[in-house]
Amino acid sequence: QVQLVESGGGLVQAGGSLRLSCAASGGTFSSYRMGWFRQAPGKEREFVAAISWSGDSTAYADSVKGRFIISRDNAKNTVYLQMNTLKPEDTAVYYCAAGLTGNLGFRFTRPDRYDYWGQGTQITVSS
Repeated sequence: QVQLVESGGGLVQAGGSLRLSCAASGGTFSSYRMGWFRQAPGKEREFVAAISWSGDSTAYADSVKGRFIISRDNAKNTVYLQMNTLKPEDTAVYYCAAGLTGNLGFRFTRPDRYDYWGQGTQITVSS
């Protein structure tokens, strides 16, 4: 059973930066596609970013492109989300997720394409 634990959330002013981490255990992290999703109150969970098992391929939602960077360290079983120039509309609970198919393939932006989820970490951006 794969366990994912996010950390790094908190309160930040608009224009600030935060880095989220997601530590994995109990599986073969280096073979998983990893993604970050977020969910704001009253809204559906939405795709933020994804990275292939090797780290060679990444993808971002249009709303965060150019501001967020996803990366991974397979030696540390950890995936990161560097969030820069944060906006109030980035306020949400952020979740990391692992997909057993390692590449960014068919419909990788959909939550149902991921097999394991973390518990989430709150990000609040004040204006």
